[in-house]
Amino acid sequence: MTTHTFDIVVLGGGSGGYAAALRAAELGKTVALIEKDKVGGTCLHRGCIPTKALLHAAEVAEHVRDAASVGISATFEGVDAAGVRTYRENIVAKKFKGLEGLIKARGITTVTGLGRLNADRSVSVGDDVYVGADVVLATGSYSRSLPGLDIGGRVITSEQALALDVIPERVLVLGGGVIGVEFASVWRSFGAEVTIIEALEHLVPNEDIAMSKGLERAFRRRGIAYSLGTRFQTATQDDQGVTVTLEDGKTFTGDYLLVAVGRGPLTADLGFEEAGVTLDRGFVTVDEELRTGVAGLWAVGDIVPGLQLAHRGFMQGIDVAERIAGLSPASIPESQIPKITYCNPEVASVGVTEQAAITAHGADAVVSYEYNLAGNGKSEIIGTAGLVKVVRLKDGPVIGVHLLGDRVGELITEGQLAVAWEAHPEDIAPLIHAHPTQSEALGEAFLALAGKPLHAL
Repeated sequence: MTTHTFDIVVLGGGSGGYAAALRAAELGKTVALIEKDKVGGTCLHRGCIPTKALLHAAEVAEHVRDAASVGISATFEGVDAAGVRTYRENIVAKKFKGLEGLIKARGITTVTGLGRLNADRSVSVGDDVYVGADVVLATGSYSRSLPGLDIGGRVITSEQALALDVIPERVLVLGGGVIGVEFASVWRSFGAEVTIIEALEHLVPNEDIAMSKGLERAFRRRGIAYSLGTRFQTATQDDQGVTVTLEDGKTFTGDYLLVAVGRGPLTADLGFEEAGVTLDRGFVTVDEELRTGVAGLWAVGDIVPGLQLAHRGFMQGIDVAERIAGLSPASIPESQIPKITYCNPEVASVGVTEQAAITAHGADAVVSYEYNLAGNGKSEIIGTAGLVKVVRLKDGPVIGVHLLGDRVGELITEGQLAVAWEAHPEDIAPLIHAHPTQSEALGEAFLALAGKPLHAL
């Protein structure tokens, strides 16, 4: 057995782990970054980046189909699944190489192997033991399933969906959240018949109801079918496909069933509890500064209860590294973390929904305004429908910004600034939004809430 000593040992090289390692090294700490697979984690290799590459390929397919509508002659001849896969893998490989170079340049020691936390807070990887004055747990998450639903064959998770070398003719998606609607959007653009099965009453059920209903209308126009409000009961498969039965007896058949019912914390059998870490349904219990309750032991990312977003984990990794170094970073509340669903059309939000605001403050204390993208010149040019919704407290600050439409994810940072800085619409209304841009739609909503609507009634 060989012991290696560092200032900080990071267990997990995904978004939260590598951010903690980079920032700690920047602050002069010696760092060991332990990752069982490849640095970059799920986000880079099996999640955010490859799925967004697929979504871009899907967008190109839609543009080619619609080229004649803007006077361009083009013929859509189909999707080369192998070519799309090569495109996707090349992007991931390039980003991976860049990240490896950045980690190496910072002098971080990368350890490849499955790390396990010991009772004394050291981390074992095979016969080697890594000891740090501080240890950051960042082991990430895995694709969940449902009781009685076994993954395998034609029942797949997002990881297997990325690896498919064919475009399904008919596909079922169990779960209408972020992952489910993104893959549904891709497959529909590639020509598949798609049905989403969601137990709750709406798609993207965590979003403002106006966004959910708007996305449902858009998917209906695109020919994406969905079943809402009835729970899954069973799934059976054979060599030809999968049949799903719901609790009301309805059945659906497809070539594949994508199980997209969320992600669970990857904490089992890693020695966490033996080291004194408290787990709640697999999630690591932490305080507001991400301390686990065991001195010198921290946790970040998907294993911490809350939004399972790469940029949240990234932010938490930076925060922990700075706290270890004796700094006092500002903590960003969950409600101020932007969320984006990259389907067609996109959904983006920050802050609270109108219903949540009414529940918290009362209906008389909440004011909202919706601006339809039909009135926005740039939206008309790129051919997207959708809307902007801003929620404020009466005579008070903006507390929620919600967007639906192609490319609106690029606008959500302005919404984050408005919510985080507790800006009043009257503060933002005088600011200039360049013309023609979709950001003007946000400007119109702020103007309307400030009592001086221009293009809105």
